[in-house]
Amino acid sequence: MATDAAGSAPSAEPAERAAMRRAVELAARGLGSTSPNPVVGCVVLNSAGHPVGEGWHQRAGGPHAEVHALAEAGDDARGGTAVVTLEPCDHTGRTGPCSQALIDAGIARVLYAVADPGSNGGERTLAAAGVDVERGLLADEAAAVNAAWLTAVGIRRPYVVWKYAATLDGRVAAADGSSRWITSDAARADVHRLRARTDAVIVGSGTARADDPHLAVRGVPGAVQPLRVVIDTAGTAVQPGARVLDGTAPTLIAVAQDAAAPELGGAAEVLRLPRSEGGRPGVDLPSLLNELYGRGVRSALLEGGPTLAGAFVGEGLVDEVIGYIAPVLMGSGPAALGDAGIAAIAQALRLQMTESVRVGPDLRITAVAAGSARARASAVSPVTASTAATEES
Repeated sequence: MATDAAGSAPSAEPAERAAMRRAVELAARGLGSTSPNPVVGCVVLNSAGHPVGEGWHQRAGGPHAEVHALAEAGDDARGGTAVVTLEPCDHTGRTGPCSQALIDAGIARVLYAVADPGSNGGERTLAAAGVDVERGLLADEAAAVNAAWLTAVGIRRPYVVWKYAATLDGRVAAADGSSRWITSDAARADVHRLRARTDAVIVGSGTARADDPHLAVRGVPGAVQPLRVVIDTAGTAVQPGARVLDGTAPTLIAVAQDAAAPELGGAAEVLRLPRSEGGRPGVDLPSLLNELYGRGVRSALLEGGPTLAGAFVGEGLVDEVIGYIAPVLMGSGPAALGDAGIAAIAQALRLQMTESVRVGPDLRITAVAAGSARARASAVSPVTASTAATEES
């Protein structure tokens, strides 16, 4: 079905638009816990157009959003409409096909926002059973909340978000190397919520040596701990007793193929990778991301220092940037981004800002590549700076 400029089905009623917005909100609750599957939200309207059930995909291998919503709706689903952020699936894996569940429940109409990029979407099955199916309602908004999964499936590697904290003049540490703490308690709590929405957190050997980071999620009830990844090319930065080896979350240490094996007593998995062929020191980053994708990682949060960030940016492997900017000046010290191979202004990587939000005394800025799902959603419903501080949860 054709869509309007805002990515919405032209025939949608106000109640259906409201239901899809609610479905997008529900889908976001699954971020960080559904990989390698997408996040999906669903709202069921009865035959009179009133909401009678809702749900979201909560865990990989668990019931899908449609199943939760239909269970809540019960008999009221018969003759009603299912509003879903992603095309209902049509395959049997750890769960049954949602297309058949909708048919069995007597749903008369299905509105979904975004097509499943795989080959097992359920639109044809639903239509063949006499269900009225329409696509495109609030498509950009639904794609934005699922941007990591949609992008990862399309390019066959994890969606990489580079997160950094810096002063107003762009410094991530003082001249003496001290960096704790540039940003506020509120910003650091926000980072834990960001980690909770991510499948893996990545740092390099410099950060491992300097900060002994923990990299696990704290203060977010019910969070699924992300995979902790340390790129330790020489196999010497992570030593027994390091905080990433404490068992709170799984840990992967990526070392060069020719490096000595680190003696970690089985506290972490060691992954051997080829060295970079691009003239940069370190392991081959595309090989690392390929390995992570094969392990079900669809989103990765890059929390390393300027050198590692520069390597990822230089190889075109950063999809989104989130900067926490503190109202602090230092005048010297390392810049947020190291050498990324950009020698002229014409080579600069230009991004589109999608969000600017106050987090305590700091500012959180999010920017993505132009043309991405999140950039399109921002063009439809731009988000501007808020004067209200984000509250810690």
